[in-house]
Amino acid sequence: MADVEGFCDERFTAVREALTANLAGGADVGASVAVYLGDEPVVDLWGGQTHDGPWRRDTITNVWSITKTMTALCALILADRGELDFHAPVARYWPEFAAAGKERVEVRHLMGHTAGLPTWGERIDGSVLYDWEKATSLLAAQEPEWEPGTESGYHAVTQGYLVGEVIRRITGRTVGTFFREEVAGPLDADFHIGLPAEHDHRVARVIPPDDAPPPAPPRQAAEASWTTEWRRAEIPAAGGHGNARSVARIQSVLATGGGSLLSAAGCERVFEQQSDGVDRVLGTWVRFGLGYGLPSRGLPLPSPRSVAWGGWGGSVVVADLDAGMTVSYVMNRMVGGFTGDARGVGIVLAAYTGLAES
Repeated sequence: MADVEGFCDERFTAVREALTANLAGGADVGASVAVYLGDEPVVDLWGGQTHDGPWRRDTITNVWSITKTMTALCALILADRGELDFHAPVARYWPEFAAAGKERVEVRHLMGHTAGLPTWGERIDGSVLYDWEKATSLLAAQEPEWEPGTESGYHAVTQGYLVGEVIRRITGRTVGTFFREEVAGPLDADFHIGLPAEHDHRVARVIPPDDAPPPAPPRQAAEASWTTEWRRAEIPAAGGHGNARSVARIQSVLATGGGSLLSAAGCERVFEQQSDGVDRVLGTWVRFGLGYGLPSRGLPLPSPRSVAWGGWGGSVVVADLDAGMTVSYVMNRMVGGFTGDARGVGIVLAAYTGLAES
């Protein structure tokens, strides 16, 4: 049996059993799981190994596209304060963005992956990810690949720079700074967009997946997250570092009516549908709201009033606004696709088993 540490409310023993089975059977190498009911943790578990020792309570790792939910939450907060209008042209906040026929692209198109800018149009190398001005300037000058707002095409990395630049233009702060000061700090949550050096020793390197067919990146892209340049950079769609506890703590804000960060109405805005169909990039059916995936045939969530997203390789977070429950799973062993796998699904279903017994 694998050693799993932490605590687990007796109603949620199925979650502990699911994590234990993943670790014991080799599906996971190291992982953490958290469940919040309201703003109270009922599950906080971790176990397994990292590249340099046991997975510990304070171990963090790169969670890839879970970071998008953090950036989206920042935008939702600004909209709730009246500083950001999702239906306004992006160029209202970022004038240079109007180039190449984008003057009518709205902020909601960025949030819902319908802006037509899923990649940088010119061939670039990875160094652009560490140069905010270059990354955003290239996107501002670029022509959309399709009519914005008509369909989604997953903006796997570009979304963070697009939404992040809008946040920077409004607040005068980078998205990583805004997130730290307005979200992670107030919630005492151990999640970082741009990781300070003092936390390097706690990072579990991801274990790259075997190469998968496109659109999944090659394994070398996963190895980039091992570098100092990646950890220091603010990559707001893919570079966040945290664990299940911090992910669930932050996203529980949605499931609890906003807490001190959002109004109840501000939370409800996640359900404003932006697309519903086969995504041009992912090739699967996706229904996007404002920054989150909504229940659909491609994302069959247990509750119709829940939102979710996952990170490349398998991490996942689900916030159920009816049940007031948030579930998160974060691991270091990646599998190939963008769209998750049975490990995270098993954790989420186990949490709903516990919820039914509450």
